[in-house]
Amino acid sequence: MPVERRTVLQAGGIIAIGGLVAACSSSSSSAQGSSAAVGTTAASAPAASASSGSPSGAVASLADVPVGGGVIIADPAVVITQPAAGEIKAFTAICTHQGCLVGSVASNEIICPCHGSKFSALDGSVITGPAQAPLAAVGVNVEGDSIVLT
Repeated sequence: MPVERRTVLQAGGIIAIGGLVAACSSSSSSAQGSSAAVGTTAASAPAASASSGSPSGAVASLADVPVGGGVIIADPAVVITQPAAGEIKAFTAICTHQGCLVGSVASNEIICPCHGSKFSALDGSVITGPAQAPLAAVGVNVEGDSIVLT
């Protein structure tokens, strides 16, 4: 039995919509439910997992967070920055403009890939819109070489 043109076009439309939804999602399915790093500055560095010698709630190690840069954790959605040597900050990693997961940290700026908003890695304030609200601070402690959310 031949396939009707309408069936082919409908199936193509469903596939195209599925591809758009996947492309617009804030994180890949492999990153969901994990604490893997989503993005960093120049070199991609994985987030530390809780292992022997690390506190059980560790989300990253100090070595993961470059000075002037940061690391983005998908779950929980947190961006950890190091604006100056030894100064660790953490913020929500969800852009306040339209809810996208921020994509990178470079030159002490947290950058959202969706519409170009930039936030300060020091205090989460908006540097460049369209976002108008800052990223909320998240409590963080350094325990040995590990970074732990509080």
